[in-house]
Amino acid sequence: MSIKNKIKNFVKKKNLNPMNNRKKVGIILFATSIGLFFLFAFRLTYIVAVGKVAGVSLPEKTANLYQGSKVVKAKRGAILDRNGEVIAEDATSYSVYAILSESYLGEENKKLYAQKKDFQALAEILDRNTELTKDEVLKYLNSGVNEDGSVKFQVEFGIKGKNITLETRQKIEDELKQNKLAGLYFEGHPARIYPNGVFASHFIGYTDSVDAEDDSKGLVGKMGLEESYNDILKGQDGKIEYEKDVYGNPLPGTVASKKEAIDGKDIYTTLDSRIQSRLEVLLDPVVEEFKPEDMTAMLMKAKTGEILAMSQRPSFNPETKEGLGKDTVWRNILVEDKFEPGSTMKLFTAAAAMQEGKFNPNATFAYPAGGYKLDDRTVNDHDFGAVGPLTFRQAISWSSNVGMLTLEQMMGGDKWKEYLEKFGFGKSTNSGLVGESSGELPGDNWVDQAMSSFGQAISVTNFQMMQAYTAIANDGSMLKPQYISKIVDKGTGEEKVTQPEKVGQPVITPQAASDIRTYMIDTVEDPNYGIAYDVYKIPGYHIAAKTGTAQITGDNGYMAGLTDYTYSVVEMVPADNPEYILYLTMKKPQTYTREALAKIANPLMQVVMDSMDSESNATVEPAK
Repeated sequence: MSIKNKIKNFVKKKNLNPMNNRKKVGIILFATSIGLFFLFAFRLTYIVAVGKVAGVSLPEKTANLYQGSKVVKAKRGAILDRNGEVIAEDATSYSVYAILSESYLGEENKKLYAQKKDFQALAEILDRNTELTKDEVLKYLNSGVNEDGSVKFQVEFGIKGKNITLETRQKIEDELKQNKLAGLYFEGHPARIYPNGVFASHFIGYTDSVDAEDDSKGLVGKMGLEESYNDILKGQDGKIEYEKDVYGNPLPGTVASKKEAIDGKDIYTTLDSRIQSRLEVLLDPVVEEFKPEDMTAMLMKAKTGEILAMSQRPSFNPETKEGLGKDTVWRNILVEDKFEPGSTMKLFTAAAAMQEGKFNPNATFAYPAGGYKLDDRTVNDHDFGAVGPLTFRQAISWSSNVGMLTLEQMMGGDKWKEYLEKFGFGKSTNSGLVGESSGELPGDNWVDQAMSSFGQAISVTNFQMMQAYTAIANDGSMLKPQYISKIVDKGTGEEKVTQPEKVGQPVITPQAASDIRTYMIDTVEDPNYGIAYDVYKIPGYHIAAKTGTAQITGDNGYMAGLTDYTYSVVEMVPADNPEYILYLTMKKPQTYTREALAKIANPLMQVVMDSMDSESNATVEPAK
């Protein structure tokens, strides 16, 4: 049988003809359709009932598509002086933009986008109120088209459309309202202003953007108060929820809920803006003349520990950031830098010796030939003993190293070290400012302890020195330096007022403190033994003062250069009952004269005392 016949017999046997084939295909397709229908029906029923697809919640996905939220930034608290004068405060700058999309509609389909027929009027408004010209505005508005020909949702106006003040924004919005125009809107950007410029800058600090690429995330404090009290100043952000269109843009009038932002608290410092400004002005010419590596200045109220003014050089402008760079002193020298104080430490040596009954103001001490030997070291006075025998009282005004060594040896090194600790050296003042140093007490060897009696082999901070000086100025009671007057919550009206804080028990008796101040007067009034005779003066007042000249240590011990010194002076005025303490330091000036620090101290203290006299006269009751 041929192959052809075999195929015919197979087809005939299987009944494979076109009609039957179509029936079978139809049955298969029908069955498949029914199966797919029930499968889709089951899947749809499951999605409707459960509300999820592949683990994704459909209601949440829908909400995300048509509901939006926005963080409402809290306003950063202000920093003010003791009288409420602003030192730092928040200010928002704005950038303007135009919405062009016709989908941006308000209630009752009100057109809130910039209509083409209004472009000319909008351009004229921006031309009048910003640096943008009318032609520039029209160019931006007319270029708001995508590559596919569709209209862009919005356009911005370049650099000239940024950094707009609140006042300018309000003017533009008023003109839009008056002319019944829409389409121009504003986006706020956080900013911080410091109206006084260079003004206790390292103490106040500055702010920077939390995110350098997105300034809408707010500001964070850098350095000083801005950093140390950032959590108090920054407040708590709020949040609003709203409906949005398919483009993700808020629909006007659709705010669903709102969590109010809590603004940061205001910090009132103890600074007096008038005195602080005067200090800043006085520092600059002295720095220019003597070119020191750095300078510091602190003025304190003796009876409360409140700091009225403090600054350092080099400094910077916290608003413009001018002065900040690779060569900037990024430290708050007043609390972060430790240094050997030199002769201003001698006040504490004499005070401790008085307290221990080892100080006889009229007794003389011997000046050893060739200087005072401390093992392999030799200590001399600045005059090498040329003026002859000195009394211990004269040792203070003449700033005798040998005299202080003699007192320290009479007390004993361990007893002297106890007094150093009582005066607060070797430990933090707990100022609360970032990076505060604890300084260093002299080592346990007797040579270091002896040298610390005249301000070597011990390191201190400005805050430690000021705290210790309050014990002498305040009849033995030592007060912690205070730089915050109060913290105010504007939302609740709550005020947290800072009170004077005593540190430990009185270190010396009132009589010892009074005697030390009396002997300090000799420094500027004794023509024979006053090392700063006729240099520091305020007409009508006795000044208790002590100067210091401290060698600076290098890699190989004390440096021997003519300018390798830290010069300093402390003043307490009036001497009999101090109201103010002033402490100045100047490190490594290129040139120096003994009047250098007086160029700051004398005019500053004159302003302070004049102010005190004015306040006293203002409170005197008229005679009856």
